[in-house]
Amino acid sequence: MPARHHPLPALRLALCWTLAFAALPSGAQGLPPEPSYKGELVGDGKGGVIVRPFSAPEVRRENAPAQDDAPAGRSPRPERQAAPERRLPPPQAMPEPQRDPVAGPLTLEVGPSKKIPTIAQAAKIARSGDTIVVEAGVYAGDVAVFTQDKLTIRGGGGRVRLNANGASAEGKAIWIVRGGDITVENFEFVGARASAHNGAGIRFEKGRLVLRNCLFRDNENGILTAGDKAAELEVENTEFDRNGTVEGYGHQLYAGEIASLKVTGSYFHRAVGGHLLKSRAAKNVIMHNRLTDEAGGEASYELEFPNGGQAYVVGNLVGQSATTQNPVIVAIGLEGYRWPKNELYLVNNTLVDGRPAEGYFLRAAPGLQVLKAMNNLLVASRSHDFAPFSADAKGAMRDPGKTVRLPDPGVRQGDAGLKAEIRNNFVVSRDDFADAARFDYRLRERSALAGKFQPPGTANGVDLTPRADYAHPAQTRRLGGEPTLPGALQSIAR
Repeated sequence: MPARHHPLPALRLALCWTLAFAALPSGAQGLPPEPSYKGELVGDGKGGVIVRPFSAPEVRRENAPAQDDAPAGRSPRPERQAAPERRLPPPQAMPEPQRDPVAGPLTLEVGPSKKIPTIAQAAKIARSGDTIVVEAGVYAGDVAVFTQDKLTIRGGGGRVRLNANGASAEGKAIWIVRGGDITVENFEFVGARASAHNGAGIRFEKGRLVLRNCLFRDNENGILTAGDKAAELEVENTEFDRNGTVEGYGHQLYAGEIASLKVTGSYFHRAVGGHLLKSRAAKNVIMHNRLTDEAGGEASYELEFPNGGQAYVVGNLVGQSATTQNPVIVAIGLEGYRWPKNELYLVNNTLVDGRPAEGYFLRAAPGLQVLKAMNNLLVASRSHDFAPFSADAKGAMRDPGKTVRLPDPGVRQGDAGLKAEIRNNFVVSRDDFADAARFDYRLRERSALAGKFQPPGTANGVDLTPRADYAHPAQTRRLGGEPTLPGALQSIAR
């Protein structure tokens, strides 16, 4: 009986060859040729060995039928369990630009066509010393917080309009500024709202902020500051239009108890409610502006310093509207004096009483230390308006103790601590001006007031002489020489 051929030795030999080939490096010299079979070795049941080919992987062509579309008479393959859904990680914040550690500040360009599309992203990327240049256009809901120590933010190629569209940074404002020294130029802030009804175009909380050539319109507050007593706010050539709230708690510009406020060449008009300008700052320099509530405006005070401080009000056109909510145009100290120095210098202003009922140009609460009122033009028809501006008016008197008693038009209280200099103020009518109905308050040619200017000097190092005229809209024009006229404007209508 012939010996049976056992398949295992051949199987072991084939397996050893396979392992040997796998262990040698590819391309090694002296290797046998690659085996022609592609599969696994198994016994054939007759003492031999056969090769069972490996199953080819399934390839599904683009137009191949789905499993449910298998040809008739053939059972579809069992449905494979779908792989779990792969979720992409959330997008990461825009990476900060690579900076050379010893390189100077960067200019960051912002806009739909730029690498940084939004101002909010630029606010997170920018470092102290940088300049952010924003492409002109409309940016909806692009709210931001700026905390850099030194930063310039500028609209490039025209004004940049920021529409709040219901968004607010930290529930407060379109922009929040709590940095060191930040300058903002060429922006419009529109439609700020907040749940507390004090949404602001800009909420200024800390540092020094300079604004130039901006517009604040239809906000609950145009600018609202916190009460940081070291903060400084400077506003130049900026317009405030239809800001405020009907309840009177929002204002066009509302400065809290900060160190200083300076406003020049700016235009305040058509308040929804509240004041055109309200400031609790320790020092206020308000020069060469137009604060006129105009038709439909419902401002309270046009200009108020409720906690006193030093107020230098020079060369401004200030006017009530017929629908104003308060008979007083300028007020100081009505909520109590809180600063060591409480002084008002009211020089070369044109103050216009537009109320059909009686109004007051000035209301100063007892406790004011210094009042200097010179070279002002007072536009109204009722002598009741003028008592605070006349040293010999009824109720104003000098006693042997050199106490100056100046009447408060509201409560008629004397103030023994007041040092007052009230002179060279003139009562005029609207006919004395070029076109008062159109807010052209230049004096007419050959006016009897030509040459009536008197030098007001300085106060605490501040020059009280007007050096510019307000130029509409929201600009100033430097004077070519010394002033010669009382009132806000030195140019004559010819």
